[in-house]
Amino acid sequence: MTELASEATLHAVLEREPPLVMERNLRVAARLWSSATVFFFFAFLFAYFYLRSLNEQHLWRPKHVDPSVALGTVQAVAVVVAAVLLRDALRQRRAERLDAWRLRGVVTIVLLAAAIGVQIAEWATQGFGPTDGAFASVYIGWTSFEVIFLVGLLYWVETTLATSLRHRRHTDYRFGPGEASGDPDKLAPDIDDPLSLVPAQLEAVSFFAGVLAVIVVISWIVLYLL
Repeated sequence: MTELASEATLHAVLEREPPLVMERNLRVAARLWSSATVFFFFAFLFAYFYLRSLNEQHLWRPKHVDPSVALGTVQAVAVVVAAVLLRDALRQRRAERLDAWRLRGVVTIVLLAAAIGVQIAEWATQGFGPTDGAFASVYIGWTSFEVIFLVGLLYWVETTLATSLRHRRHTDYRFGPGEASGDPDKLAPDIDDPLSLVPAQLEAVSFFAGVLAVIVVISWIVLYLL
């Protein structure tokens, strides 16, 4: 019985991927997911220019279909600043300035939540719906999926930050005076340590945030300025 338990434990340890492999997997996955996201939103870009060129019955964009440029600009700026902050948070994490990256993570979450809230406010006050012409359909579809992706990004950033904060508090409680000290983020990667993947998660989420910010800027130009 003991032999079977030992073999099961050994099998579980051998089957688990080491942190370096998981880091590489996260890096590749972030780039694949970003590529898929770009191609997904390309469909809306194509629909915009295709339907605009057709302009059937001159109903491409009726006069009352006029989304707020001010609110759209606020949302785009919030997403861009969040992406820049997240990139800087990665730089701070690599420099072992842990409190600095966590603070930037919190501000990023606030900015992403604000961007989502601004888009919802714009929907509530715009005075048109998806049936008010081809532009309105593209606009509602494009911005709706942007919000969905922003919610996913917000969740990803929050879980990465929460992992670091939760494990730090647990370690601070576990170590008493005179015992091992220091922030666990500085410890060497361990196969059983959840913090071993925080740097890789932060790199992956910051890369995706940058790609999504570019998409948001393109949508702002196309939907509000053209």
